[in-house]
Amino acid sequence: MSAPQSQESPYTPSAIKEATQELLKYGLLEEARKPNLYRVALTRREEITRILEPLDLALKIDEIRSLAFLVVIDAYSASGDESSPTDAPKDDAEDAWSHPLVRRQRLNLEQSLLIAILRQQFVVNEQEAGIGSAGTLVSIDDLLPQLQTYLGDMGSDALEQKRIRTLLEQLKVHGIVSEVDSHGELQIRPIIAHLANPENLQALLNAYRADKPASKGET
Repeated sequence: MSAPQSQESPYTPSAIKEATQELLKYGLLEEARKPNLYRVALTRREEITRILEPLDLALKIDEIRSLAFLVVIDAYSASGDESSPTDAPKDDAEDAWSHPLVRRQRLNLEQSLLIAILRQQFVVNEQEAGIGSAGTLVSIDDLLPQLQTYLGDMGSDALEQKRIRTLLEQLKVHGIVSEVDSHGELQIRPIIAHLANPENLQALLNAYRADKPASKGET
């Protein structure tokens, strides 16, 4: 008489389910903020990938920055390599964040400009402290003059503060920055390294610097 065959459970383990749901809700997982779920994404990557595949999504891991995030499969499958969004052509880099389940919305001109400024700060910090170092801390007082360089002076400190805090609050929804603390400081999140093509961001800065009118459409 043959021994009874073991049957696999038809249910997804709760840890994998929770990590996948978190990724679908926010588009990313940081070890610093969700260590247990990040560890699940790291160690159960294949299972999570199988769940995401019918949605045309894939899981990418940046182990150096301790970050897991979602991308659209088509943005990577065309070239057949594992290059990051920062290495992809402009359209691919944008498509990687346009999938509705990743909850990424296109950014307006001012938001894109602030991302370019924040990314420069992030890159400088990584060059000085090393990739994967503790989060980049920046103050609103440091960001204001840079934003004014491109957008102009509004003639009122209160209006300047309101403008930049509104922009930062909008970027926080995308997981790019943390909450502004009581000292007017915030963390630049590591996902910014994968969010946009650096050449496109630099071109945006150059357009403002040259005082050329940029398109009012979406970037």
